[in-house]
Amino acid sequence: MIKGIGTALLTPFKGGEVDYQAYAATVDWQVETGIDFLVPLGTTGETPTLSESEKLQILEVTLQHAAGRKVVAGVGTNSLQGTLANMRLLQDADAFLVVVPFYNKPPQRGIYQYFKALADSTDKPIILYNVPGRTGVNCEAETTLALARDVKNIVGIKEASGKMDQALKILEGRPEGFSVLSGNDEDTLALMEAGADGVISVASNVFPSAMADFVHALADGKDCKSMQERLLPLFKALFVEANPIPAKAAMAQLGLMENSLRLPLVKATEATEALMKETLSKLF
Repeated sequence: MIKGIGTALLTPFKGGEVDYQAYAATVDWQVETGIDFLVPLGTTGETPTLSESEKLQILEVTLQHAAGRKVVAGVGTNSLQGTLANMRLLQDADAFLVVVPFYNKPPQRGIYQYFKALADSTDKPIILYNVPGRTGVNCEAETTLALARDVKNIVGIKEASGKMDQALKILEGRPEGFSVLSGNDEDTLALMEAGADGVISVASNVFPSAMADFVHALADGKDCKSMQERLLPLFKALFVEANPIPAKAAMAQLGLMENSLRLPLVKATEATEALMKETLSKLF
């Protein structure tokens, strides 16, 4: 069962190319500060802008520096064949994170058949990723639960719909061993208090030790409202522009990577830069 805190890892760039040295240092930092599993090649990693060779090398570096942590690679596209190709390319990952197909706006029965076909093609665990704000379609609770019941290697969901009623239905109806992970840092407290198993976090790129402490305390059943209040400004600041624009600005301010993104993403505005500087000054 995949649980605890996983970081949706940023991809550093330098001079337009992937900065593998900075990336390896980032993974080492995540491991040293208590992150439970690693999630390269997701939305936060600007994966649509990466070549196949870059994806493969990023996965290889992650595995080399994971120190026993599970590595959950993002492989989702908006076509079955495209996702299958990524699964073959990234076959050394411990598990796959697969986003609901974006742009196509499939019906629920199409989402079910898509994920079932993917799962039938591999023995690796698959985690669904539901983020309708980006994909344009919501994977409803009934569809998630049908997949959880019917397909043995669909083992969890990163639920980023922001629909608490939907998340609660999944928590109430899920089979044993099916992980429910928050896909929004801001929702982690509420979801874990309701029985969710952890989070795939953007904020843990910037402040992994505090995020690990927060999630582990929640898992132990502790009252974490004061920790949430401390971290909430960071959660909000990281999404004042499209992710990962603010996160890249924050990491550059911390001296951990260049503030470099690939088009169509661009650097943060001056206002966002100032907000990140103010937010970080109150945390560190």
